[in-house]
Amino acid sequence: MDINSSIAYINDYLWNWPLIFFIFFAATTITVACRFVQFRHFFTAWRLTLKREMNRSKGDMTPLEALFNALSISTGNGSIAGMATAVASGGPGAALWVFIFGFLGMGLRFAEVFLGSYFKPEHQADLTVGGPMIYLQRLPLGHFFSRMYAFLLLFLGLAASAGMQSNSMCVGCVYLFGVPAWLVGLVLFGFALYVITGGAERIVNIVDAVVPFKVLAFFSTALVIIVYHYDKLLPALSLIIRSGFSSAAIAGGAAGFGVQQAMRYGFSRSINASEAGLGSAAVFFGGTNIAEPRKNGILSMLSVFMSANLVCFLVALIIVMTGVVNSGQTGLALTIAAYETVFGSLGGLIVTILSLVFGLGVMISYAYVSLSCWLFVTNGRFERVFKILFPLSAFFGAISKVELVWNLSDLVNAGLLVINISGILCLLPIIAKEMRKSTH
Repeated sequence: MDINSSIAYINDYLWNWPLIFFIFFAATTITVACRFVQFRHFFTAWRLTLKREMNRSKGDMTPLEALFNALSISTGNGSIAGMATAVASGGPGAALWVFIFGFLGMGLRFAEVFLGSYFKPEHQADLTVGGPMIYLQRLPLGHFFSRMYAFLLLFLGLAASAGMQSNSMCVGCVYLFGVPAWLVGLVLFGFALYVITGGAERIVNIVDAVVPFKVLAFFSTALVIIVYHYDKLLPALSLIIRSGFSSAAIAGGAAGFGVQQAMRYGFSRSINASEAGLGSAAVFFGGTNIAEPRKNGILSMLSVFMSANLVCFLVALIIVMTGVVNSGQTGLALTIAAYETVFGSLGGLIVTILSLVFGLGVMISYAYVSLSCWLFVTNGRFERVFKILFPLSAFFGAISKVELVWNLSDLVNAGLLVINISGILCLLPIIAKEMRKSTH
């Protein structure tokens, strides 16, 4: 067995019941300790987007800009391609568990951003470094765990965002324009270099432009498909619910899929897409340097809701509604098949463009996260080295086969989740105490 197969085997075990049970237990415990904040303050989160105070900054970005960056990271190819894989592997019921975990994930997001705003960030070079790297230091052996977390997140930023997202974008460009991969790699290298050399301000400005476009483009096209197949909406929802709770095969559209597979793929894809529990959103909100833990935490929950409960769920819904769920396809090809039922040959073009824009947004936002981790690990040194390393990752990711990197990233995701969620559970009394204060 080669190293790639060995890592894939480990991932298959980790991302089965051990990790799923741990995350479910932790998310439920955090939800109860935070007094069901995702339900009690759901509408408060939307109102906060209109508050002037959320658009003021003492750090690298405002809380609203931090929300945009968190949303940018959580609406990548893990949504439009990963969700299709979840439905193909776990059946229509995976969509139900994505939706359910979306609300639990909102609790995780609140807790990590709360702590990221509660503890004072550090200033490294020209950047405000906050998030898990800071609050994990409050744990026993905190220095080790904070460094380990930063190192793993740095790897994820270089490999999964600059590397794998650029690979997905390269495949799309080759498909659309027939250009050679090396040329796409050079363009992405130049763009990544432009982004990273402009610092936090340039990253924020580009994300502010990209996120509204990609969100609007997805929801508008998905709505067209739902309206076109409107008569299949209720049967599709019924199938998703029945498949999600049935341990036996569901006749007519979910043969062979049971509740265990649905839960496994629903939870894992929801986590991979929304990044709830990974702590990346806390890095953004820690960079605001505004000590409003409760408000920042409430506002940040919207990124998980929009990613898991809306984008991921809608991808799964249109796949079930259009009847392509049993076509034997998976990944991006399955999403394209759903789009082609309405848009014909243009379906592939639309999904490919969405994949390009989604991947671009992830890469841009992870430039900030990766730089924060780099400066934390190196104590603010060698910033120029990183500003070459990140674009190089984009270039080599575009022209390389990345199966090993994909498997390593799944392993790194598991490590980040365990470290970050364990830290949150240890610091949960602080959150619970502050939440009790806010109700008095």
